[in-house]
This record gives sequence, structure tokens and C-alpha cells, in this order.
Amino acid sequence: MSSMNLRKFLLIALLAAGFGTGYAQTKPEDVKTFTLPNGMKFLVLEDHSIPNANMYIFWKVGSRNEVHGITGLSHFFEHMMFNGSKNYGPKQFDRVMEANGGSNNAYTNENVTVYTDWFQKDALETIFKLESDRIANLSIDPKMVESERGVVLSERSTGLENSNYRLLGELVQSVAFQEHPYMLPVIGFESDIKSWTQQDLENYFKTYYSPNNATAVIVGDVTLEQVKKLADQYIEPIASRGLPPKIRTVEPPQNGERRATTYKDISTPNIMMAYHVPETKHEDYYAIDLLSSLLTSGNSSRLTKSLVMDSTLATQVSSFTDQSFDPSLLVMYAIAGNNVSADHLEKAIDRQIELVVKEGVTDNELQKVKNQKLMEFYRTLETINGKANSLGTYDVFFGDYKKMFEAPELYKKVTNEDIKRVAAKYLSSRNRTVGYLLPEKSK
Repeated sequence: MSSMNLRKFLLIALLAAGFGTGYAQTKPEDVKTFTLPNGMKFLVLEDHSIPNANMYIFWKVGSRNEVHGITGLSHFFEHMMFNGSKNYGPKQFDRVMEANGGSNNAYTNENVTVYTDWFQKDALETIFKLESDRIANLSIDPKMVESERGVVLSERSTGLENSNYRLLGELVQSVAFQEHPYMLPVIGFESDIKSWTQQDLENYFKTYYSPNNATAVIVGDVTLEQVKKLADQYIEPIASRGLPPKIRTVEPPQNGERRATTYKDISTPNIMMAYHVPETKHEDYYAIDLLSSLLTSGNSSRLTKSLVMDSTLATQVSSFTDQSFDPSLLVMYAIAGNNVSADHLEKAIDRQIELVVKEGVTDNELQKVKNQKLMEFYRTLETINGKANSLGTYDVFFGDYKKMFEAPELYKKVTNEDIKRVAAKYLSSRNRTVGYLLPEKSK
């Protein structure tokens, strides 16, 4: 073992043993939970290391909850939630929070919309006032709707224009899914954005921003008693409106490769290969996650080394799979080098995948990506922000925040045979959609 690898191994061992990491000092029983009568769930973890705290609210609403005609509404409400409520006018949410030494952010994807608040501990009640007011009394003022509608339309057009990845990803996603709403772009279709009605907006908010459709996570220099008192005071009076309808559509198995091509004024081809994989709760999740890292994480990963480091076939290669409620995609994306065709690059990627399917990977390769995952995991949990985000993610997507504490061992248990098995099972040509973004001159 080299001195560098030895240092990494020792650091992993120290972290796992509990030295110098907030994660190791945190046990499942340290996380306290309660659910209000209106159905809103709270996770609370006291961490008095710094005089700050944060709140994550995971709303179980994303583009998978939309249908043609109202696509983009989940993302649109991410905008509207900062644009006025009964007691706070447009943009006042940010101003009040900043005046109290806080900041915030939000994001929307196919599965969830998540709002994040970071603040000094003395501002906890102010945060509850702000959050409860926009949940109970969001203003959907027609003038503000039109203003934000223009913002989102601009965001859509500039995003597709400036991001080759986003342009190709939207195309591939729409082809990979034939029935399930994962086919829909998170930002929505242009014609839908232009035609949402006031009634569409009000119905959507009432349906999905009900307290029983949310999980709140608070981590930091607070006490369970403080949080529960404020939740009872500000959140509990908000009436639940029944759970949203379940997604009933199931994407049928893909039994044949699908292809799509589009063009843009670019210098070299971009390619994307998307393979159907199970939902996050599935037992193969950890093996698939490690397989993705083995292919593209770091200069010594299979695809990065063969396509970028040891040749000029590609200037960039990456892969990922997101947390999801329903079966989703493992996506690979590569940008061809000069004078390299999309077909040539695709075949080079296929050769590397075939090697993994037939031969697996070395013990050193697998251990390296396990170490990477553990390092990322422990580093994330050294901060109160990382703890809050991770607790919420595991509770919402894995079904229980306690699964977070099982993750290191589940990564460690993945074997070379597991990697070969999931590569053979999921990375087949029948199970994939291939997208090409080609230079205009290729027409």
C-alpha cells in the first residue's frame, strides 16, 4: 500500500471509529421526531457546536406530480413561495431573514421541492413565523404571477441555450420515459408556462402544500422543547387538506434501444446514455452508486482514464443517478474531443462497460471508490447543514432517517460480484436511450 493510500485508509478508519467527526458522535437515538396533528413531520437534532441552526422543509412535490398542461408548476411555486404572504409582502421573506442574520435557498427536481433556512439560534421563532405564514397564507397575486411567469420563461430559454447538458438531458429524458411523468422537464414546457391559469395555481398549491405532505428537519443550537413549542404554536393550526393523489403510472420495462438526435452550434458532439435503474429504496442502490463512481469519479476511474486521461477521445465524462421515488435513470454524459465522432466515442464507452460486465473491477478500484464515498459521507455530516440535508434525504427517499446510519456498512458490503451483476443487469443496450447533440454542420 502506497503512503498516500495508507494515509487515506487511516483517515477512513479514524472517521469510522468516531474521531473528529460530528457524524460519529451522533447516534440514531439523538434524532428526535414528532408529528403534528395536521400531519407535518419534524426531525430535530440538537447540535450546540456553534450558535446557529438550520431548517430544511422537504415537500413531496416535483415534476413527477404534474401532467401535460400544467408542467413546471412545482418549480414555479419555488419562486412564488418568496413572493408574498399574508403578513410579509413580496421579497419580505428574504429581507426579514437577512435582517435576522439568516439566509435561504430552495430547489426543485422531479421528486421534491426543498426549502432551506440558515440562521442564528435567536432567530428560530422568526423562522417559524415566516415559514408558517407562507404555508398557510401564500399570496398568489395575479400581478406577481405574471412577473414570475416571465422570469421562468427566461430561465427556461437561457438554460437551454447556455447548457448543452440541459438541452440534451431534456431530450433524452423525454425519450427514455414513454409513460411515467419523469418524462416531463422540471422547468416545464414553454407553452404550459405561458398558459397556466389562476385556478391551476390555486389548486396545485392547495393539493401539494398541505402540512401532511412535508417533512421538516431542524439541526443546530436549539432544543427539542423549543422546536416543539414553536411548531405547536405556528404550524399546528394550519389545517391539512388530505394527501395528494398517488402516482399510479408505472414505466414498463424497456426492451430495445432508443435513440434521439438534435443539433446546435457547437464544436464537438455531446452524447448521453441513460439506463433505467430502480428507485432509491431498492436493494441495488448502493452497488449502482458505486458502479457510477467506478466509471467516472476521479482521474483513475474507468471512463475518465480511458477517454480523457489516456487519450483525446473526450474532454469530459460524468455519470450520476439521483434519489427518486420511482425507478429512474443512471445517466452517462461525455463531450467528444476534436475530430472525434459521436459514434466513435459511444463505442469507446461501450468497450469499458463491457469490460466491467465481463471481468468486474479490481479490489483496489472498488476499495478506492468505497473510501471516496465514506469520505464524502462523513465530511457532509461534519456540518449542521450536512446533517439536516442528509437526515431529510434519508427519511424522505429511503423511508426512515435511521437508514442514514446504516449507509456506511451497506457501502462496505458491496462486492465485485455485485458490481458485475448490476452492470450486466442494467447497463444493457436494450435498457438504454442514447442521445446525440451534434454540431450544425453535421446535418
